[in-house]
Amino acid sequence: MSEQKGRTTVDRPGKERDSFFDNAKYLAIVLVAMGHAWEPLKGDSRILEGLYTVVYTFHMPAFIIISGFFSRSFDMRPDRLKRLITGVAVPYVLFETAYPLFKNVVDHSNEEISLLDPWYLTWFLVALFVWRLTTPVWKLVRWPLPLAIGIAMLASVTPNIGDDLDLQRVMQFLPYFVLGLCMKPEHFHMVRRRWVRIASVPVFAVALAFGWWAVPRMNTAWFYHRDSAQELGAPWWIGPVMVLAMMGCSLLLTACFFAWVPRRRMWFTALGAGTLYGYLLHGFLVKFADYRGWFDHSVLHHPLGEILVTVVAATVVTLLCTAPVRRVFRFAMEPKMAWAFKQDAAELARERQQKEREREKVSA
Repeated sequence: MSEQKGRTTVDRPGKERDSFFDNAKYLAIVLVAMGHAWEPLKGDSRILEGLYTVVYTFHMPAFIIISGFFSRSFDMRPDRLKRLITGVAVPYVLFETAYPLFKNVVDHSNEEISLLDPWYLTWFLVALFVWRLTTPVWKLVRWPLPLAIGIAMLASVTPNIGDDLDLQRVMQFLPYFVLGLCMKPEHFHMVRRRWVRIASVPVFAVALAFGWWAVPRMNTAWFYHRDSAQELGAPWWIGPVMVLAMMGCSLLLTACFFAWVPRRRMWFTALGAGTLYGYLLHGFLVKFADYRGWFDHSVLHHPLGEILVTVVAATVVTLLCTAPVRRVFRFAMEPKMAWAFKQDAAELARERQQKEREREKVSA
């Protein structure tokens, strides 16, 4: 999710941009924003809640898999650790502070600031920091994905983990990140075949029907991956079963989602570089509407109102991913902070080599 310039091929992640991945990230973040906008309304509509359930099955797994795929080159090299701190840890501290202060101002509440208790959307930054920091471990062990799944299953039966740093989510979503680390470019080519695209249509139709059926029968908290089985009032053994079942459903729908993501450059492709901006900033608008009681208007609790909210959510998050917004908020999302770090000799050497190559190109 780091912003980088240029175009990409799938075979060179992190150095150039690839339209498929930028398209996938943009579409996933639009689904995230729509899901947050549906949350205050879904209680009055079984259809909307069924759709919400289906979207929550795959939108974050898709995002996390892509994050894992583009973390494959991460190691403990100083420049990469700096980017991890400035691009993930620092935004976490800033937004974890800003969200409660925002609530206090708008809602006249007395919300406390706590860096140990991720607020609303900031859990993902904690998770991404932990996952990426442990990447060398997953690249070292022989069976990384089974190990990650085992950790997720154990977390689902361990209520004593508590809420600090939202570690339940960190561990229960971990397999998707590790899967992304293990994936190769050809795996993404496989799900973009024509027959997969055709087969995904009935799969999504069945998922929507099942989501509608499951509304009164299933606790949607399972989709958030933030609680153990015992905390959800289920027997302990249900936790591992649900981890495997949810992962199976999530991967199936994620594959169907990837199958329909355009490969070519679209009007929204460039917005894929700003998805973290859209993710963190749209939360202020959703919460503002919630604090002000806008979601309580009766007109929004009817089909046309739900469609209006969906369109507004998609439009707003799209605008938040644009270049002008990124320029305004880059100080918080991608601060340089050169003053905070020691100069690394190897990095300076790489910069000198890069400048020399650029001069040679100019002279040639």
